[in-house]
Amino acid sequence: MNGGTRRWGWGGGRAEHLRADAQAARDAAAAAFYELDTAQRDLRISIETITAVDSSPAGRKAAADFADFGRRIDAVSHDYISTVDAHELDRDDLDASAATRARAELDRARQDLERVKGELDRFAQSLGPLLTRAENQLSRLAPAVERARQGLLAASNALDAVRGQGLKADDLAARLAALSPELTKLNEGAGAHGVQETLKRADRVAREAEAIRADAEGLPQKAAEIDKRLASLRTRTEALQTRAGQVEPVLSELRRRFSIACWQDLQDVPRQAERSARQADEKLREARAARDEQRWADATSLLSTVRALLNTTDEAVKAAGERLQRLNEVSFDHSKEVERTRFAIRDAQRLAMAGRSTPDPRHAGPLDNAVERVDRAVASLTGRHPDYWHLLSELDAVRETVQQVVERIRQERAQGR
Repeated sequence: MNGGTRRWGWGGGRAEHLRADAQAARDAAAAAFYELDTAQRDLRISIETITAVDSSPAGRKAAADFADFGRRIDAVSHDYISTVDAHELDRDDLDASAATRARAELDRARQDLERVKGELDRFAQSLGPLLTRAENQLSRLAPAVERARQGLLAASNALDAVRGQGLKADDLAARLAALSPELTKLNEGAGAHGVQETLKRADRVAREAEAIRADAEGLPQKAAEIDKRLASLRTRTEALQTRAGQVEPVLSELRRRFSIACWQDLQDVPRQAERSARQADEKLREARAARDEQRWADATSLLSTVRALLNTTDEAVKAAGERLQRLNEVSFDHSKEVERTRFAIRDAQRLAMAGRSTPDPRHAGPLDNAVERVDRAVASLTGRHPDYWHLLSELDAVRETVQQVVERIRQERAQGR
């Protein structure tokens, strides 16, 4: 054998087997490395989806945990690459010990890669709920932005339509113009302003645009309603002016036929009615001017003021006429009013005694007092000009008190007391 040590080569089957095993270990490690790298890249997309939408503690923790995984993946990947670089398995002079060592180290590198891959897979599975919520929000983004854009277009078209009818709608135009910066931000996208903020902005713009559209489409009807109210309140004002002029003759008859106590609280009604009618007429002119200038809110407010003035004055004028009518009736025969009141008292007394041998003092006291008040009121009708208004006022008050007692009795019995 040439007298020296013979070099061990790869001629034998076992040697070739060791090389093949090492190369297979290298291929398996390469596959594990590729799978880990692919899983990391896929999961990075999921993490970016979550962090784009979810700023909650859970979302921040997911990002931090993924960053930690990144450092661990870098470490095992570095070890793998270093191991591959350390062993040239295709060399002709690779000896058996080198092949065996290479296989062992490559197996360890593969196992480390697979272990981290398994942990990464479990981490990815744990992100399922967060990812689902994030994807749902992202799926809303484009439709929400499109709704906002379409809403703005519809509002603009509605404004153009009412302007074509001669209505200015300047306030609506100003509201629409105020949304222009918001549209600019929507066009800049979620990348510039965040998904959550963009969703909120899109929803806000859509709501405001819809409100502008609805207000614009309702403007012709609003104008017609204001015109109708102007005409109606003008008619009421003219009628009230006529009726206000009839109060003084009513007061003259009250003064002539009844005591001062029967009419003194009505002394200012003519002057108040005249002043209110004049104020109503003035506010109507202002409302007409506001309507002509298309200041709809001002016109509506002024018309409400006119209605309030007319209602108050109408009640005062009506009260004077009703006072004369009631006094005429009671002065002719006060027994009807008195008997109506006494009947109400007796009816309440029967209710109070129903199912009882003695009345409840809480009910009997007010009813007994009511009887006495009626007697005193009737007895007060003395002199040439009796105070019939005091009689009527007292009888009204007695009937109100009696009704309160009746309601209290019914309520207590309904509660089983």
